[in-house]
Amino acid sequence: MPHLDLPLDPALRTALDDLADAQGRTPEEVALHAVRAYLSQEGARVRAVAEGLAHHHADLLRRLGE
Repeated sequence: MPHLDLPLDPALRTALDDLADAQGRTPEEVALHAVRAYLSQEGARVRAVAEGLAHHHADLLRRLGE
């Protein structure tokens, strides 16, 4: 799996390390979980916005397709 270097300020790195330690996971596992959750949430948000725009402009989109 390709790697991603993620520069973290010392306070953020400490918080990540502390959370990972409390959960019995590695910092990399915690960060990967956070990235996956963020992508899922943002993907859902973007889809909802796109669906709202499509619904709002359905008549225009239909006419453009004619």
